Amino acid sequence: MSVSLGQPVPDFNAPATGGLTVRLSELRGRRVVLYFYPKDQTPGCTVESQQFRDLHDRFSALDAVVFGVSRDSLRSHDQFRAKHRLPFELIADTDETLCRLFGVIKLKKLYGKESLGVERSTFLIDGEGILRGEWRKVRVEGHAGRVLSAVAALADVALRADAPPG
Repeated sequence: MSVSLGQPVPDFNAPATGGLTVRLSELRGRRVVLYFYPKDQTPGCTVESQQFRDLHDRFSALDAVVFGVSRDSLRSHDQFRAKHRLPFELIADTDETLCRLFGVIKLKKLYGKESLGVERSTFLIDGEGILRGEWRKVRVEGHAGRVLSAVAALADVALRADAPPG
């Protein structure tokens, strides 16, 4: 089973930093950004996380919660989060449950060797649990800003839907 745009995302629970268990059903009413990245403490993943960090207040102002997701352990995530002062939690998907649900495990080639790895991807889930945005094969530069723009557009649609006719 994999997620599809415009469809409900199945409920999940996953361990995260801060002693949390993230449950999608408990985040109803908020926009959820899940950015999947290959590995803690690597150059591209660090830059991507720092860009989400730097925009965190703007995501929060739009009632969006951000989570980084990788197959790294909670211990690795705790170190990564502390070193880069990340204000959001990181999900430890060590058993690849979320990676497989979101279809981000892909065959990769590095120095002529093939292995399964995480394809850098981001997903935007609305307050009703519907997948509203997805970015696959992400290039890091400017990505967090593009996601923020999509969250803002989604928030504007939600605000206009709540506005009285007139």
